[in-house]
Amino acid sequence: MRFLYYDRVDQLEKGQSIVGIKSFPLSEEYFRGYHRKIALVPGVIFIESMAQLLGWLTIYSYDFSFSAVMSLIEGVRVTSTLRPGFTAEIHAELISATRRDSYGRARCLVDGKEIASIDRILYSHTRRVDPEALRALFNYYSGMERNMSWLSNPSRA
Repeated sequence: MRFLYYDRVDQLEKGQSIVGIKSFPLSEEYFRGYHRKIALVPGVIFIESMAQLLGWLTIYSYDFSFSAVMSLIEGVRVTSTLRPGFTAEIHAELISATRRDSYGRARCLVDGKEIASIDRILYSHTRRVDPEALRALFNYYSGMERNMSWLSNPSRA
């Protein structure tokens, strides 16, 4: 089982922004054993979706030279009444970055309507990484290895 809360990356602008897609079918693992009469998507899943995409944008923007660990979120707004069966578009942007940390903001949209947002996500950077392994994971998990071969060669980007 994978705990990625986005299906693919559709747009990526180094150092600026990322747009990804996440579908929310009833078959998601977090609905297993759901005991309410009406299944609702947990708000924390939206938060994790936005955080994962912004984290990858941060790592990608600095050529996979570190890993980003989410350390703070502020200004979270989540719609609590969404039932499975929809697809969300996740937009995230990098606001500022230093050698030690970075921060940005993100939002989820369904049919152009905002359903969740985070005003500020802060990441601490850790330097003990294998850049090539991290790059390979990003390519695989984001569905970009099939669609954007330029990603594996940053000098062509």
